[in-house]
Amino acid sequence: MTNERPSTDGTSASTRRELTITRVFDAPRALVFKAWTEPARLVTWFGPRGFTTHSCTMDLRVGGRWRLCMRRADGVEHWLRGVYREVIVPERLVSTWQWERGRTDFTDWLPGGIPEHETVLTVTFADEPGGRTMLTLHQARFESDEASASHHDGWSDALDRLAEHVAGV
Repeated sequence: MTNERPSTDGTSASTRRELTITRVFDAPRALVFKAWTEPARLVTWFGPRGFTTHSCTMDLRVGGRWRLCMRRADGVEHWLRGVYREVIVPERLVSTWQWERGRTDFTDWLPGGIPEHETVLTVTFADEPGGRTMLTLHQARFESDEASASHHDGWSDALDRLAEHVAGV
């Protein structure tokens, strides 16, 4: 028996407070990796539809920190931060992921607001035939199934935007 919920876009979300999404992009791995790790590129696609990312800093090394801010259409800002645990160019990124409490209001998305704990985000980039890239995103351990589902929706939108970004480069 599997704990994966299939979706219509080729992604899956676990019911065990984990999330895994796999996508194939029509772009070379080096470009997809740069889109993920260069702040000037990341701000053009990161976040769900209806959000803009207006601030992003990265110290792309093990122990380095990253921080960004997404803004909803109504002006509400959502700040995130993390620390890189693994950086293998252009194959793999592992970092912590945490919402900044007091700078983020998700009460309309998640009952009770945002969790205080960190999750771990792992993104792998694999070469595919024809100059394409398979990206696998795994994030765990969420506070609740609702938080996992919310992140699934947000990541799905963001990865759609990433596909548009790398196609237009």
